[in-house]
Amino acid sequence: MEAAGQSGAAMEAAAGSEAVLCVKPAVHVYRLPPRASNRGYRAAEWQLEQPAWSGRMRVTARGSVAFIKLEDKSTGELFAQAPVEQFPGIAVESVTDSSRYFVIRVEDGNGRRAFIGVGFVDRGDAFDFNVALQDHFRWVKQQSELARQAENPEQGPKLDLGFKEGQTIKLNIANMKKKEGASGTTRPRPVAPAGLSLLPPPPGGKLPSGEHPSSLSNPTQLPRTPITDSLLSWPQPTAAPSATTSDVWGDFATASGSASTQTNTGWVQF
Repeated sequence: MEAAGQSGAAMEAAAGSEAVLCVKPAVHVYRLPPRASNRGYRAAEWQLEQPAWSGRMRVTARGSVAFIKLEDKSTGELFAQAPVEQFPGIAVESVTDSSRYFVIRVEDGNGRRAFIGVGFVDRGDAFDFNVALQDHFRWVKQQSELARQAENPEQGPKLDLGFKEGQTIKLNIANMKKKEGASGTTRPRPVAPAGLSLLPPPPGGKLPSGEHPSSLSNPTQLPRTPITDSLLSWPQPTAAPSATTSDVWGDFATASGSASTQTNTGWVQF
């Protein structure tokens, strides 16, 4: 809410109307004794138990100038006013022995000026008064810089992202490790004697010593034997073979010791 209020006050000040920056309900005014030297003001020398006037303070702004107005609590009648064109500056000074007291320069509009002491009952009120003035003149400074850049846009700061002569940059990418089999660490595949490329062994696996991968150049074939041939060409039991059919089981019949025990049904007795 405070930021929104300050932004609204800045917009009103820019428009030329009077904006309220800060209001404090209880302040005291003190007469200043003559200064014995050029050292700063001290609130302990002001007779703090006997203020010359008590009322409220209202800080306003019109354009770039801030105004410190001391008004009556009940009627709002103006007691004194201090225009502030710069802060910190001669119009508002802090004392050296306390943060609740200030010296302000008031004017009556006819050119007459006087310095008076102002004190706040609460320390937080003194802080708010100080911050209100700081924020206002910070805004004034920003507005003046923007106006100057608008008049001379070529004089504004330019962003140069180019490399200077001899300038280098270094990139440090952490947690980047090359894995086995990645680019740059590939293993050569073993080559079979016949020129056929074999797949590499599984990761982490090793061949026993003295053992070499077998060649896959020619597929393994079963030997052709009378038994394997006969399994594919067995005669049916219902069909009697002719007399001229060759006996593929002759060797086994001979091994049995008697050729007469073989029948014409095509079956061999073991």
